[in-house]
Amino acid sequence: MCTHTHTHTGRDMTGAAGYITGQQLTVIPRSAWKAVDVQTRERLHEPADKLIIHHTALWSCWSPTQSVAQLIHIQQAHIHERSFTDIGYNFLVDQAGVVYEGRGWGIVGAHAKTHNHTSVGVAFMGNFNDESPSLQALSSLCALIQHGLAKGYLQPNFVILGHRDVADTQCPGEKLYSSLHTLKTLINHTS
Repeated sequence: MCTHTHTHTGRDMTGAAGYITGQQLTVIPRSAWKAVDVQTRERLHEPADKLIIHHTALWSCWSPTQSVAQLIHIQQAHIHERSFTDIGYNFLVDQAGVVYEGRGWGIVGAHAKTHNHTSVGVAFMGNFNDESPSLQALSSLCALIQHGLAKGYLQPNFVILGHRDVADTQCPGEKLYSSLHTLKTLINHTS
């Protein structure tokens, strides 16, 4: 079960499945992982009504070295191969539970075509067709959601979706997708 005594919102988001939902949130900023500086960043016009979960479908990351290498790889691929202006995701989470800033809060992403202007995209770093998301990664997502709600970046009635719910894809992988139901239940009971 979850245990924690202090949260960003003052609410204890204790929940099922062992998620530690009231943990302190640390987000590694773009500058720390040496992201390419982007000149134009379109802002969302209102808080997001959707949180869309992805997986990178690449190697699993458990250390800062692995994670930074993957972040740089993804940003370069998104810019040079997909002609995006930046990494497509708003945030990325590694298996150690470290959250990395992609585009960040309040910025239009490039992760779910027709939903980019109304959503936040969070990618789990790894291939979750083959591997299950770690407790640390899921707990960090809960903390990120809690922060987004507390700061008004997410609408109170937001929904959590897998990328496959809005596009013809297997993303975010079967094992991560199957975790979303428990996560949705937990968030609905604590927000």
